[in-house]
Amino acid sequence: MLVLGIESTCDETASAVVQNGRTILSTIVASQIDLHRKYGGVVPELACRRHIDLMIPVIDQALSEANVSLNEIDLIAVAHGPGLIGALLIGLNTAKALALALQKPLIGVNHIEAHLYSPFMSQNDIVPFPCLGVVLSGGHTAMVLIKDGGVYQLMGQTVDDAIGEAFDKAAKLLGLPYPGGPEIERLASKGDPFRFPFKGGQVKGRPLDFSFSGLKTALLYTLKGKPPHHTPLLPLHEQDQCDLAASFQYAACEDIVRKSLLCAETCQVQTLVLGGGVTNNRYLRQLLAQKSQGKYDILWPSLGLSLDNAAMIAGLGYYRYQWQGGGDSMPLEPLARIPF
Repeated sequence: MLVLGIESTCDETASAVVQNGRTILSTIVASQIDLHRKYGGVVPELACRRHIDLMIPVIDQALSEANVSLNEIDLIAVAHGPGLIGALLIGLNTAKALALALQKPLIGVNHIEAHLYSPFMSQNDIVPFPCLGVVLSGGHTAMVLIKDGGVYQLMGQTVDDAIGEAFDKAAKLLGLPYPGGPEIERLASKGDPFRFPFKGGQVKGRPLDFSFSGLKTALLYTLKGKPPHHTPLLPLHEQDQCDLAASFQYAACEDIVRKSLLCAETCQVQTLVLGGGVTNNRYLRQLLAQKSQGKYDILWPSLGLSLDNAAMIAGLGYYRYQWQGGGDSMPLEPLARIPF
């Protein structure tokens, strides 16, 4: 089965052709970082305008690189949430138009569920269930027990900022460009992660939930001072900036690793599956490997599948179609939020 995937949940316009849920024949991602960098974050209206301009050319390129025609496509898979409603509408309506014109089935895919599926696409061996899924992205941070294909139990999530959002806000405080995660990681490699005693937040009575707003505030107070006792660190010297980045990165990643391992122990699983753009952080990968001490099998997305992409949409769409025993109806709506 050839599946055409479409992704437009935020600021990437993407399309891919995937065969039988695993074999990626093409994957095209048109990034909008150049458009949003000067604003320090994604501007929804501008993102939607760019999606309109890029959607058809990106689909055409995906088909061309896969060397297939639209008529050869068997299924149209599209991310219908969670995300920016305007951006979702563009991808979803494009998918509906193609499905109607080609008389092909349509399947809606949960973007966050697709991030959890992305590490499976590069696995030749069957991954045993249950396992623990950890989503770490710009808009979402959550841990779910994956009981079986498409069957989840939410174990913990952020009560405020997502981890990627926290990195972006911290980078802005440090005067770094958007997106902030890669910039903080670059500076952190030259800094002392223990100079500033930052800590991840704890949610009372909910040990598996995350909170990053306090960590961000601690960075702010360190920079600008907290009346009446703290002395501002500004203006920053280069080493101060590196040490702050390293200390922030360590606190955020240590919090994720500690709670992920606690959740894995609580759920009595042997496999951790991680997805989302923040999984690109090499320090996070090293810290999880170090702290887990080989006790768990840890699956990461392959290169190109951690950030938003349509290959994971098409891949999961294939399985979602099998599980449902058919496609979705045309009244399928975009959803800003989709709870597990």
